[in-house]
Amino acid sequence: MRAIEHRCSYVNLKNPLYVRYHDEEWGVLEHSDQKLYELLILESFQAGLSWECILNKRENFRIAFDGFDIDKVCTYDEAKCAELMGDTGIVRNRRKITAAVNNSIVFKAIQQEFGSFDAYIWGFTNGETIVEDYHIRTTSPLSDTVSKDLKKRGMKFVGSTIIYSYLQAIGVLNAHGEECDLCPHRLEATP
Repeated sequence: MRAIEHRCSYVNLKNPLYVRYHDEEWGVLEHSDQKLYELLILESFQAGLSWECILNKRENFRIAFDGFDIDKVCTYDEAKCAELMGDTGIVRNRRKITAAVNNSIVFKAIQQEFGSFDAYIWGFTNGETIVEDYHIRTTSPLSDTVSKDLKKRGMKFVGSTIIYSYLQAIGVLNAHGEECDLCPHRLEATP
């Protein structure tokens, strides 16, 4: 892996978690249903907050949500949700916690219908990554479509802005800035 000297302008260079996430995860093609699930749950908690806030709490979320074991999360009851509300290491928002349980159940239903969540989410682009010309935006026609479909299936906290961020995180959309060494246009120009 080549050294990265220039990163997207939004990355807080003083936060090693954020730098590592940007360099090693964000925008990398993801096809593991386990990782797709974890990132979707984390993104849903981001609503109204910064990704850096969620990223800083990621390990706490992993512990609180049983390693993002979807089968366990699907069975969380009111007592478990109350326990999570008392966990200062995560975002303590009852609506987001109950949405995470609900979304887990819907995620499993999508897996059953499509064979995997990977097949479902990448099906929107026929398995191709869309390279975007970098400009500040928070939604796209694709995120609008995916968000609408997920909501129709019963998911919560999956608005177009959250889904846009999610699609970038899993590599469906590549939107590294022109200033970034990982920008597709800069990579093409590198011998």
